[in-house]
Amino acid sequence: MSDAIMTKSEPVQTVSRIEKLKANSHKWIPYVFISPFFIVFAIFGLFPMLFSLFLSFHYWEPAAGFGAMEWVGLENYIFTLGDDWFHTSLYNTFWMALASGIPQHLVAIPLAFFIHTAFTRGRNTIMGLYFLPYITSTVAVAMIFTTLFSRDYGLINMMLTSIGTISIGDFQPFAILFPTENIDWNQPEYTKTMVSFVVFWRYVGWNTILYLSAMQTIPKDLYEAATIDGATKLKQFFYITLPMLKPMMFFAVTLSIIGSLQIFEEPFIITDGTGGIDQAAKSAAMHMYITAFQEGDFGTASAISWFLFLIIAALTWGNNKIFADKESES
Repeated sequence: MSDAIMTKSEPVQTVSRIEKLKANSHKWIPYVFISPFFIVFAIFGLFPMLFSLFLSFHYWEPAAGFGAMEWVGLENYIFTLGDDWFHTSLYNTFWMALASGIPQHLVAIPLAFFIHTAFTRGRNTIMGLYFLPYITSTVAVAMIFTTLFSRDYGLINMMLTSIGTISIGDFQPFAILFPTENIDWNQPEYTKTMVSFVVFWRYVGWNTILYLSAMQTIPKDLYEAATIDGATKLKQFFYITLPMLKPMMFFAVTLSIIGSLQIFEEPFIITDGTGGIDQAAKSAAMHMYITAFQEGDFGTASAISWFLFLIIAALTWGNNKIFADKESES
């Protein structure tokens, strides 16, 4: 009798477990749907990052194949801190970041305000035209500007010298600001300027779109009330638009910091991967690439990448503090 009772109760227990599993499915099914992102991120994001940190404490120079790793501790970091080429690449990176990043925002904010206030029709077309350089191939952009900055037949030299050679009698009033002879932009004193101009041209439209999208969220009632009170467009810009743009300014400046300190494609293509004469336009990312894939020192290259990461993180934190303090004051 007891055996019969046990055999009859087993199907009841099985059904109850299935029902219990179905009842709790709402707890684990969402994780199944989002798991592909975490799997891809773990494989292509988290693992390479952790492996580079592990690699930065090793000497690894794979020649014909994957050689054995040798633990060196902090030697890669110490060597990088004392490396003159790393110092030069950092200086070049900061120079180009400032020369290209600051003008981006100084031009993008007034330009976005002009488009926002002056154009009601065709605004999307204008936005698309300004956004076009951002989605254009970096290789194509760099090749075109290399031609434009050519010493012998470049359009940039033609424009500058045509202004510099304007004469009134025997006097050339613009010769102080503009050259009278063609400039060799590949010389060390001009290479960073050329690269910075290319980066500025490529990303100013991106920042313009960011600020323009933020301006479209500002209530029109504020501008209408300011107009009734007699405020000019200039006053509306300084007392309404700029204060309301602070969150977007923080976001755009943060992106500029991250992007500018990771600059690689423009200087690499313009200088044919050499960094230019005397490494005048060699960025930190270029130095990391050359160290890893040309010199074969992956450990030192990993240490360079983590130094660059710490610098970007520190500047991003500082940018956050600056905008947070401004928000608290306002």
